[in-house]
Amino acid sequence: MDEEQNVRSKITALIIGLMLLVAWSPSARALDLQKLIREVEDQYVGRSSHARMDMEVSTEHWQRSLTMEAWSLGRDYFLVRILDPPKERGVATLKVGQEVWNYLPKVDRVIKIPPSMMGGSWMGSHITNNDLVKAAHIDKDYTFTLLEETEETWRVQGLPKPEAAVVWGKIVYHVRKEGRIPLLIEYFDEKMVKVRDIRFEDVRKVGDRTIPLRMIVQPVDDPEERTLMQYEDIEFDIPIEKDFFSLRNLKSR
Repeated sequence: MDEEQNVRSKITALIIGLMLLVAWSPSARALDLQKLIREVEDQYVGRSSHARMDMEVSTEHWQRSLTMEAWSLGRDYFLVRILDPPKERGVATLKVGQEVWNYLPKVDRVIKIPPSMMGGSWMGSHITNNDLVKAAHIDKDYTFTLLEETEETWRVQGLPKPEAAVVWGKIVYHVRKEGRIPLLIEYFDEKMVKVRDIRFEDVRKVGDRTIPLRMIVQPVDDPEERTLMQYEDIEFDIPIEKDFFSLRNLKSR
C-alpha cells in the first residue's frame, strides 16, 4: 500500500512539475500583451519617422485619392501634409499630445479640432481625428487578454479600463507571431457591435523593421466603402526635434 501511494505521489509530482514547466516556459513568460499591442500601434512610428503615402477613399457617393507626406516623433507628435492633387496641396494636420489642428491654405486658416469634432472624419477618410489622438494610448487605456493562440498567430482582446475616456467598447487584435505583425484589428462599439475592420497587407522589410505597407479600413455597415493607405516610402529614426511640430510649420508650403 505504501509502495502504491509512493508511486501515486511521484506521478502527481511529475504532473505538477510539467504544468509549472509549461507555465514558466520562455514563450509564456515572453508574451507581454501590453507591450505587444504597443508595438502594433507604434509600427509606423519608431523613435521618429518620415513617410510618403497614398490614400484612396471610396464612399457611396464619391472617391478621393491623395498623396501625402508625414513626419512623427514618438507617440505624441505628428504632422501630415497633402502633396497631391494640386487643388488640395498644402492642406495639413498637426497633432501634439491630445490636441489636433488642421490648416486650410485656400483661406490661410488654422482650425483647432474641438472635442465635439474628434469623432469626425480625418481628410474625408474612414479614419477619425480621435484615432490620431487615442492610438498612442490604447496600451494604457485598455486591459488585454489572450483569446486564442495558434502556431502562427495570437488573438488578443482589449477592454477599456473603467477610468478610460475611450470610443471603443472592445478591440480585438490578430497578430502574426513572426515579426509581431498585425493582420487584422476589429473595433466594437459600446454595445459590443463590430463597427469596422482594419486589415494589413503587403508586408515588407524596411531597414531593420518588417511592417505592412498597406492598411485598409473597412466599415462593417458599409461594405462597399473603404479607406486604403499605401506607404510608398518610409524611414525611421530620422533626426527631428519637437519644435518641428509647430503651428508655424503646419502652414509651411
